[in-house]
Amino acid sequence: MASEKRKTIVRDISWLSFNARVLQEANDPSVPLRERVRFLGIFSNNLDEFFRVRVATLKRMAEFGDKAKSKMHMEKNPQKILEEIQDVVLQQQNEFNRIWNHVQQELKKEKIFLVTEKQLSRDQKKFVETFFDEEVRQEVIPLMIESNPQIPYLRERSLYLAVAMSNKSNAYKKKYALIEIPAKFKRRFVKLPSPAGHHHIILMEDVIRHCLPKIFSFMGFDEYSAHIIKVTKDAEIDLDADVSTSLIQKIEKGLKNRRKAKPVRFIYDKEIDAGLLEYLIRRLNLTRRDNIIPGGRIHNFRHFMDFPNEVFKVKHERKKPFPHPVLRKTIRVTDEIIRQDLLMHFPYHSFDVVIELLREAAMDPDVKEIKITAYRLAENSKVINALVNASRNGKAVTVMLELRARFDEEANLEWKEKLEEEGVRVLIGVPNMKVHAKLCVIKKRVQNKTIQYGFVSTGNLNEGTSRVYGDHCLLTSNRKIMADINRIFTYLEQPVMSRLKYLRQCKTLVVCPTGMRRQFMHLIENEIKNAHKGLPASIILKMNSFSDEQLIEKLYEAARAGVEIKLIVRGIFCMLTQSNKFKSQPYAISIVDQYLEHSRVLIFHNNGKEKVYLSSADWMIRNLDHRIEAAVEITNKAIQEELKECINIQLKDNVKARILDNNLQNAYVKRKGKTVRSQVEIYNFLHQKIPKQLETGRH
Repeated sequence: MASEKRKTIVRDISWLSFNARVLQEANDPSVPLRERVRFLGIFSNNLDEFFRVRVATLKRMAEFGDKAKSKMHMEKNPQKILEEIQDVVLQQQNEFNRIWNHVQQELKKEKIFLVTEKQLSRDQKKFVETFFDEEVRQEVIPLMIESNPQIPYLRERSLYLAVAMSNKSNAYKKKYALIEIPAKFKRRFVKLPSPAGHHHIILMEDVIRHCLPKIFSFMGFDEYSAHIIKVTKDAEIDLDADVSTSLIQKIEKGLKNRRKAKPVRFIYDKEIDAGLLEYLIRRLNLTRRDNIIPGGRIHNFRHFMDFPNEVFKVKHERKKPFPHPVLRKTIRVTDEIIRQDLLMHFPYHSFDVVIELLREAAMDPDVKEIKITAYRLAENSKVINALVNASRNGKAVTVMLELRARFDEEANLEWKEKLEEEGVRVLIGVPNMKVHAKLCVIKKRVQNKTIQYGFVSTGNLNEGTSRVYGDHCLLTSNRKIMADINRIFTYLEQPVMSRLKYLRQCKTLVVCPTGMRRQFMHLIENEIKNAHKGLPASIILKMNSFSDEQLIEKLYEAARAGVEIKLIVRGIFCMLTQSNKFKSQPYAISIVDQYLEHSRVLIFHNNGKEKVYLSSADWMIRNLDHRIEAAVEITNKAIQEELKECINIQLKDNVKARILDNNLQNAYVKRKGKTVRSQVEIYNFLHQKIPKQLETGRH
């Protein structure tokens, strides 16, 4: 058992432990080979974002030393955390390389070969040279770095070939260049002419490697070595305090500054020319304190999420989502929602129901108004299309579009322009606070009576991620819920401190930053009191991340009192679950499988009168104190039981569940009896569920 001197697990080390669980999936021989390759891509993409956001933040904090430790209430100095991160990342990099080597052997068994420029047959060489001349050459512009007084701007998340050129007659006289791999414009994987039954694939960088003589021959060189490097930069957008500058102008300026940001990680092929490596490190102003990480031949494994599926013998297709049983024979989604509450479980249920709801509202002559929040949208968003059509049909449409959704800032600026061109009113956020709540209210007038309906969701309105992210969405016409959604929009339409009263007036929704922390602290305290009285007391929590120290301390108090605590946390988990002081040891697991567990569900025993909530908020300081979030209590007994059954299935998982312990071991749950892979069991449970009338007892 780990030392109990520490109060919590360091947030960033906990996150790395989560990414190790992703790597476990890539290592699992029971996972289809295509998915194992994809998990390697997810691991790499996750790590890129971690360095861009968290490591960059820690580097800035490290400059302030102990002051930052005190101000952020951290147990460790930021520099110590950075050193620990470096150690863990290097260990994981070694494990990644080992798994990738094993996966390549498995690919070969399926006659799938990732070949290099040195392994090409005569016909393949001709193909590569023709392909380069016709599709790649114009995209390749070498940067002659030695002749430039300043090293050229290197794009964030791009791959570069670092090229060392020389002559056989004088190997000591070298020139250096960088070539950006145009993966953004051309496919990374190029399928080659192959023997029957085989699939030979070459990476774009190896196409360029093969054609280096074509690129540089006019310079008189005849020997080339080229190795991949990648720079990860600080992704924080600093919004200056200039009151004369609009939020949009600040974000646009921040996006430009992000491109010029300081490197926070430098990855290189360990076979790179030593002189060139030293030159690059010096020119990039990197020091031993920076994350300089040696790697293998291939980088930017995030592209491997898109490895060609057609080359695999066994095509891995996820089960298709299905309609909610109540909606299978319904002509209009709207009519059913006005009649009764429905709980959607994505990606098991089809996200089409949300699109249909908005499309019906766009065409319904009785609908007068639509208000909706948007955080991350699909690239060709059907949600936006429906809202645009509603505006064209004369509806008053208001969209709360969070411009500061990280890495979606640019896309959301474009959506804002498109929506406003179509007459949609766009709200762009709250000063110093992101709007993360997932809400919609639709108003219609029928015979001088206003009818309101909509939804409260745990996930984004994104039909793309809805096929992969596990989320819940309550479709409802509950008057009290709609009244609270209207109160939230009243605040969002003019978000000044004096109007926070509208958030405080919410009676059914639990809202951040005004009441959520207080409400859940109260509910935990209630369970503690019941435990002291000898009454049954239990708490079940499911969320993405849990790092808030106040709530962790309250759960420690609950565990000491004997409250039964069960947690399902996919990502960051800073709570210690093992202590001799706990009367009841919390049971905490993380489930990593083909779907990303994204929903937040909270269940409090409440002496038999259970309180069940769905929420958009994780238990982190940023969510509870610095965002607009909303949780909805599920009062419908049938829906409560349906949701609890899904959670209970997850708590029984003994295939994809890992135990979250103090030492971050990520051991799989081992339990005798029936094998339970929760995502498969939930799919079957919901798919086989017999439609029945749901007693709402609400209006």
